Formats: sequence, C-alpha cells, structure tokens
Amino acid sequence: MSAPSDAMVEIRSVHKRFGSLEVLRGIDLSVRPGEVTVVLGPSGSGKSTLLRTINHLEKVDRGWISVDGTLVGYRRDGDKLYELREREVLRQRTRIGFVFQNFNLFPHLTVLENIIEAPISALRRPRREAVAAAEKLLDRVGLSDKASAYPGQLSGGQQQRVAIARALALEPRLLLFDEPTSALDPELVGEVLDVIKDLAHGGTTMIVVTHEIGFAREVADTVVFMDEGRVVEQGPPAEVLDRPTQERTRAFLSKVL
Repeated sequence: MSAPSDAMVEIRSVHKRFGSLEVLRGIDLSVRPGEVTVVLGPSGSGKSTLLRTINHLEKVDRGWISVDGTLVGYRRDGDKLYELREREVLRQRTRIGFVFQNFNLFPHLTVLENIIEAPISALRRPRREAVAAAEKLLDRVGLSDKASAYPGQLSGGQQQRVAIARALALEPRLLLFDEPTSALDPELVGEVLDVIKDLAHGGTTMIVVTHEIGFAREVADTVVFMDEGRVVEQGPPAEVLDRPTQERTRAFLSKVL
C-alpha cells in the first residue's frame, strides 16, 4: 500500500463521520511534488475536514492517507492499520505545515518568538539558528520590521503572513491552507495571496482550500470541486472553471463567478 513514487500526497477511499453526519464519503486524491491543488466547494462540503485528516488533526474512519510515501497517523502491519502514538503523530506533523483561517498565533509571544517556538521545541534547533532562519522568513513575507511586535499590534493580513512564516519555519514537505483569507478584510486579501503565489512559483507543494476563484485560476495546477463529502470534479483550472462537465460544478460557479 505504498504511494506511487510520483505522488507527494495520496488520499484513498477516505471516509469520516461525526455522529450521524457523514462528512467525507470516499475521497480519492493525488498531489505530485511541487503542485498546487486548490479545493473549492460550498460550506459544509467537507473541505476543511479533508485538510485536517491529512495531518491527522481528524482521524479517518476508513481509507488511508500518505505523505511522501509514509502513512499519516498509522502504521501498517499486514492488512491492519494501527494508530501511531501521539508523539509519533506530532513528529509527522512537523513535515506538514498548516495555516489556519484564524491565524492561531500565540498572543503573548512576539512575532519572532511565534516563529522560533516550534523549531526549537519540536526539532531541537539551536536558538541562534532558529532566529536566523526566522529573520529570513520574515523578510520573505515582507515583515522584517515586525519581529518584536505582538500579534495584537498587527493587521489581520500581517498576522496571516506571520502564520505562513511560522508554518515554513519547520521546512515542511507539504503546506495546507484552510481558507487563509476568509477572516481578512477585503483590502488585506491580496497581500496574503501574494505570499502564497510566491511560494507556488518557488515549487512548494500545497493544498489550498479557498473561495478565491481568481487565485485558483492563476496559481492552481489542479482544481478540485467538492460537494456533500465527495470529489465531484477535478482537473486543470481551465477545464474545471471554464468548461465544467458536472451540473453541480456549473451551478456552484454560476453563483461565485
């Protein structure tokens, strides 16, 4: 059950329910290294839950997920899967960066301290090395002058850019974005999308859940449309966004374009 050598992410027959509500109904998806996959769909379609299963923030009920050829959250013994210990799951998560819609920065830590916390605690990096890397990342996201500021002193767009730098500090193999601009005022959306576009052009493997159709058209290698816990349609942006084959996709796009 190993992932094909050309896939960074393999998602196979993934099911997830919360009580009587079936949120994911047999998801299959592959992402190759360096590709950007954008996931679209109405609220409640399972997009965020899918992202959370990829780094085992949510356990799958059936199916499996692998990143870089390694099962996420489980080990295989014969035909059975056994859940990993929390310490092992945390180690796996260091390779899978996650950027949340509500930033999730530590309010009592400065911008610099937010970025160096995980490399020092999770990867045991020397503080001097972590600080130097963090300063480079702040420059990359355009916030070199905010290292000593606290999150509460920043705009939403600046906070989200810090959150992206924090995710990058662990040098992940994969970056997951859960509606990274949905909590922002409209005039701040562009500055965050510009950072994500820069990462895409640099070859970072990403899965981005978003409602930003223009961003999907410009940056995505693959667009995935989800509805009611299923992948309804997927393919290059020009096909899915301009020539969708499924009526449900057409109905959705007619309301958001």
